[in-house]
Amino acid sequence: MHVLYEEDGAFRTATIVLDNDSSLQVEAASGKRSKVKTANVLLRYSEPAPATLLDQAEALASSIEQDFLWECLGDGEFAFLDFADEYFGHVANAVEATALLLALQAAPIYFHRKGKGRFRRAPSEILQAALAGLEKKRQQALSIARMADELQAGSLPAEFAPIIGQLLYKPDRNRSETRALEAACAATGLSAPQLLQRCGAFRSPHDYHLQRFLLEYFPRGTGFPDSEMPALPAGLRRADVRAFSIDDATTTEIDDAFSVQALPGLGWQIGIHIAAPSLGIAPGSPLDQIARDRLSTVYLPGSKITMLPDPVVDCFTLCSGRDCAAISLYLTVTSDFEISAHETRVEVVPVVANLRHHDIEPLFNESTIAAGLPEFSFSGELMTLWQLANACEGRRGKPSAMQGNHDYNFRIDGDLADAEACRVDISARRRGSPLDKLVAELMIVANSTWGGLLASKGVAAIYRIQAGGKVRMSTSPQAHEGLGVKQYAWSSSPLRRYVDLINQWQLVACLNGDTPPHAARSDALFAALRDFELTYAAYAEFQRSMERYWCLRWLRQQGVETITAAIIGRDNLVRLAGLPLVLRVPSAPQLKPGEQIRVRIESIDELTLELSCRYLETLTAGGEAREEASDGLVEAID
Repeated sequence: MHVLYEEDGAFRTATIVLDNDSSLQVEAASGKRSKVKTANVLLRYSEPAPATLLDQAEALASSIEQDFLWECLGDGEFAFLDFADEYFGHVANAVEATALLLALQAAPIYFHRKGKGRFRRAPSEILQAALAGLEKKRQQALSIARMADELQAGSLPAEFAPIIGQLLYKPDRNRSETRALEAACAATGLSAPQLLQRCGAFRSPHDYHLQRFLLEYFPRGTGFPDSEMPALPAGLRRADVRAFSIDDATTTEIDDAFSVQALPGLGWQIGIHIAAPSLGIAPGSPLDQIARDRLSTVYLPGSKITMLPDPVVDCFTLCSGRDCAAISLYLTVTSDFEISAHETRVEVVPVVANLRHHDIEPLFNESTIAAGLPEFSFSGELMTLWQLANACEGRRGKPSAMQGNHDYNFRIDGDLADAEACRVDISARRRGSPLDKLVAELMIVANSTWGGLLASKGVAAIYRIQAGGKVRMSTSPQAHEGLGVKQYAWSSSPLRRYVDLINQWQLVACLNGDTPPHAARSDALFAALRDFELTYAAYAEFQRSMERYWCLRWLRQQGVETITAAIIGRDNLVRLAGLPLVLRVPSAPQLKPGEQIRVRIESIDELTLELSCRYLETLTAGGEAREEASDGLVEAID
């Protein structure tokens, strides 16, 4: 005698060896013996052999129609053995009964299981809903397969167009489109961005990087909501100065300007004039909310996303040829360039010139200063400010600019909407020039002086502090060790940084004897500090990634095959010559910082921003080969 029983959710067959009341000892076709509870036995039979029952039953079960079975049954609960006799029209044999059991078990939407070997047919409305669900899944599977096939063929499915951003940057695996994309990526061996680019989902890698940033930080777009133009307070005193600014050619948010007036028998009055949007933008106003949401201007090669709307910037920028609202710090400077006194005023300042680096640096640099400065507009004022900057730097004992390092200017010719057609030119500008030091030192004086004023009056502010080499923001007026000042409150760029605008509100209230908008330990002040610090770092990282993109574009555009690189750190960290492009070259020998090597450009990936290079040779100071290259391909790491 043999048995069909259920164990661990599966049907098994065996021969009875010993029959007890509550259990059986059985032997499987493999010879293995086991103990089976009587309650788990579904059928006792004499033939066929246990090894063939299930195979024969499965063949017969495939011919049993589920719909017909369901129609044959009533609404009550039933045992499969009883229904088998009725279905086949005679006492069912072991193969027939087992076949019916397998058919019932295989159709759970038609027949609900009520125990071992017992079932009940599904109610009509539940069955119809389940069948509709199956059909929906079938259609969905067909749709996924169709979309995956279209992607593999290089065509973008129509369903993808409205959700490209989500598929690229925040994929939802519950969506059919995401599963189709994953299937196509697995079939082609391409990443999702690579495959979608091949299908024309986005115009260029530049668009891919930009849209990822915008989706996270500007989900509603970069446009500004409608807002009223700010009104300046009436009755501001007009300063009797000739102010001028110093900026690069692309600067439109001109935050700072300077003035120099001789004080006979004493020295000079030096004016540091900072644009004053705080006089027209009220805390809590719609314009404040715009600035609070953005927190800073975003810079990237060839473009920028301003913190404030262009009409507001135009209203407050220190543009030449007009009177501009400003917060002015006047320094009384002796003939030996000591600062003997200072005064801060809220006023209107006439700006007479916007000097640009590319115009002034050929005339005002280390060489021209050493040779005797030639006569040009504002040459005397610049020389006086330069001498003051050197004296301030000497008193602090810290450099205001990183000598020998470079800033890199990116000029993009063409419409960024079609970045692939644009041409990029990259030029290096050495930091620490006289103009750099002049501006940097005077900004340090303004920010540290106003920070000290706010601290002495007990007015809350946001400070930039440095201790133990780590720079962070704080509401506590602590020292900035890197600059060598007791406190440093960013206040000099209120058109471009929200922290500066906050500090300017606090400063104006302090000067006017009003209650400051933010009290000490204000929740709003702490929230703005935290959000600014995180957002400002994210904006800076985005700027670096876009600069890296344009560096890779430049290498491809110029057809560069080999290039010189300088060792700048451990593990063969190098910087490519003439570019702000840092990577690792593990195949190079261990060299000292400053040594030069030559590398071959092996591959460039503008989507991942990765650059693969191969070490060729080490160069002496004169550029001669000193060591032969090894052959290894390396993957550059930023």
